[in-house]
Amino acid sequence: MAGKPLVQSTGRRKQAVARVRLRHGEGAITVNRRSIEDYFPSETHRMIATEPLRLTTTAEAYDVDVTMDGGGTTGQAGALRLGIARALVALDPDLRTTLKRAGFLSRDAREKESKKYGLKKARKAPQYSKR
Repeated sequence: MAGKPLVQSTGRRKQAVARVRLRHGEGAITVNRRSIEDYFPSETHRMIATEPLRLTTTAEAYDVDVTMDGGGTTGQAGALRLGIARALVALDPDLRTTLKRAGFLSRDAREKESKKYGLKKARKAPQYSKR
């Protein structure tokens, strides 16, 4: 990717972290140096990740370069959505109300509950046997 990024931002969800850089371009999205179609084979995850660009009709105005780390595919798609939304607001504060109304600027704070000792998972107990 040539050229200095216009803006850099971070999006997080669950264990996933997306470092997003926006540049002037024709709408190419690369995640860890791979195309978004290659990185997210699922149409649903691609749709979730690119929603802020479609909502603000800036999909063809910027190239998005993402460094993704941690988490699973759904968490990464959510992190990317938040990162893109934050980057768009940093570039154009007028878009804030639109993105906030759609709920793209709020960090989903839900995390995996930790496992407790004596249990199989966070809440699942071993099978009870009377005898």
